[in-house]
Amino acid sequence: MKVCVSASGPRLDDHIDPRFGRCQYFIFLDTETMDFESIPNASMALGGGAGIQAAQFVANKGAKVVLTGQVGPKAYDVLVAAGIEIVTGASGTVKEIVERYKRGEFRGTTMPSGPGPGMGMNPGMGIGRGMGRGIGRCWGGGVGTYASKEEIEMLRRQSQTMKEQLEQMRKRIEELEKERKGGNK
Repeated sequence: MKVCVSASGPRLDDHIDPRFGRCQYFIFLDTETMDFESIPNASMALGGGAGIQAAQFVANKGAKVVLTGQVGPKAYDVLVAAGIEIVTGASGTVKEIVERYKRGEFRGTTMPSGPGPGMGMNPGMGIGRGMGRGIGRCWGGGVGTYASKEEIEMLRRQSQTMKEQLEQMRKRIEELEKERKGGNK
């Protein structure tokens, strides 16, 4: 079966990228042979619609399952419409996640859930705010089954990545401001 894993790099020993629509790579893997193809995510840098574009790309590549950390509501709708099983809350290396999926440790969804009961039991953190999905959080997982210890570790790694990205942006802003001041003399 062909699965797609959102990955931080092009190899099976790279960690899963918890962001589906803005992941660095998609790794398409045959669960029988473990043959795989790594493709950089062309939607990663889009200003808007990254999740939708990524979901359409994955559907067009023929994946039957997506293994990732989180899927936004619009990407979720595209994947469900394509009949793709969605497993969120995954963490670890690509190979580890695929092996765990093959052993049945994750449970996904392909069923449209319809309107939810309002804020629900697990309101999200921003995107989706837990409304309308009927499956828990839209941001950060909730569809797959995983231990809270794994979720905490995934969130810690994601937090560290975000800190590093913010620091890079801050440095770039400083560089650009210096260049602009230097050119306006």
